[in-house]
Amino acid sequence: MPNRLFYDSHMHTPLCKHAFGEPEAYADRAIQAGLKGIIFTCHSPMPRGFWPHVRMSIKEFPEYVRIVDRAAKAYEGKLDIRLGMESDFFPGFEEWIAELHTMAKFHYCLGSVHWQGQDYKARYETGSVEDFIATYFRLLAESAETGLFDCLAHPDLVKNYKPECWDFEAIRPIVAESLDRIAKTGVAMELNTSGLNKRYAAMNPGPEMLAMMAERGIPVVIGSDAHVAQRVGDRFRLAINHLKAAGYSTVRVYEERWPHVMRLDEIERTLLRQATELGNTSVEAA
Repeated sequence: MPNRLFYDSHMHTPLCKHAFGEPEAYADRAIQAGLKGIIFTCHSPMPRGFWPHVRMSIKEFPEYVRIVDRAAKAYEGKLDIRLGMESDFFPGFEEWIAELHTMAKFHYCLGSVHWQGQDYKARYETGSVEDFIATYFRLLAESAETGLFDCLAHPDLVKNYKPECWDFEAIRPIVAESLDRIAKTGVAMELNTSGLNKRYAAMNPGPEMLAMMAERGIPVVIGSDAHVAQRVGDRFRLAINHLKAAGYSTVRVYEERWPHVMRLDEIERTLLRQATELGNTSVEAA
């Protein structure tokens, strides 16, 4: 894998019931995008019927491990393919997630607070929009403090709850308190490029929160959150520009649950060179 350096650390498989394409299609796209590797992080199984229509069942978990391993073997020497998991944080299910994370040799465990789920809304959609947002950021900090996760996914996802009501300056103190708690844990946070395709069209997190993360020395990981192969590596150069503007100079990639630090300027040079050599715009800045 000469002249390749970077990884896309967030993508899915059809087992989550809302992604399309086998792992091999994502791998092909990653090679086209000039990436060195990809980490599959499909939605975790959860107990007691928790939001079942957007995730694999526990019975399907061995199939998930099998298809990622199949792709890893098929692309050996061409693309590094790693097994990860995007696991929901929901208070009361910590023991379940802890056990799940021992059931395979994961390289990367990504924690998510998904406000969209019916269970989440039933428990927390009980007051004002402001209360709902404040609860989200409280749970985000709690998820880091469990020690279950390497990184927190799309950390301002809640701005899509009522996008017309999103006012970052109004909630800045709430975000600051959450980030202060997260910074003490050493857990990384994700810059997720798929936010550009959501109702509130901006990466997750947005530039204000990203700068606050950088000020606190919170490590960062880049992921596309691809649910179709065409989105692997999508707008990574733009993500790098956002990170530099926020004050970051490095990003993380995980192997066997351990972080490897990479310099943004080296990644950017590699992506530019690959785009030129391949005649490819999949990692262009816009």
